[in-house]
Amino acid sequence: MKKLLIASVLVSTPLAAQIPITKDNAAYVAPEGWTIRLDDKDRTARPADTKFTTMGSGFHVTSGPAALYYRVADQAAGSFGVSAGFSQRKAPAHPEAYGLFFGGRNLETPQQEYFYFLVRGDGKYYFAHRAGPDVHTVVPWTDHEAVNKQNEAGVASNVVGVDVTADSVHLLVNTRRVRSFGRLQTAGQVGLRVNHGLDVHIGDFRLQKP
Repeated sequence: MKKLLIASVLVSTPLAAQIPITKDNAAYVAPEGWTIRLDDKDRTARPADTKFTTMGSGFHVTSGPAALYYRVADQAAGSFGVSAGFSQRKAPAHPEAYGLFFGGRNLETPQQEYFYFLVRGDGKYYFAHRAGPDVHTVVPWTDHEAVNKQNEAGVASNVVGVDVTADSVHLLVNTRRVRSFGRLQTAGQVGLRVNHGLDVHIGDFRLQKP
């Protein structure tokens, strides 16, 4: 397979700047330029249940409901790569997941659409496609040795990545390829997804383009 050569572009945000989110999440606060998009069933959740802040050179999410976190400027098309490092700081009440989404379209409407690739502390990964209210599971929760499991304190760190080439989509965990697919509808918004009740630090979020 032909290797894609890409130049790294670090996605960053001013560390001190924070602004209120408008629209449905009016009372939520996120780093400047970022939007929080709750799953539809959770859009009436209390704003205090979710915190998304800058921390050092990265971000920290203390999640209530599951949500997408993204900057409108982070659009991808053609060949690209996106990755981020996630450090779970404590065990959630139930196995919950974190990772990336890509191919996002119409995210502020009921016709939202995107793919998402997640891992969780029991050493499993998951890949799905959302179209409006429907979730189509592409890969169910699957064990893989590349996914680091949480320790007795509930701590686990994983780097989650997606590499899109001219004819394939590759899912990576800690630089190891765990699954590949033929070309999907990948153009659109990219960003982060953090599910329910997690305490996660996110570092080195990168969108890489040719």
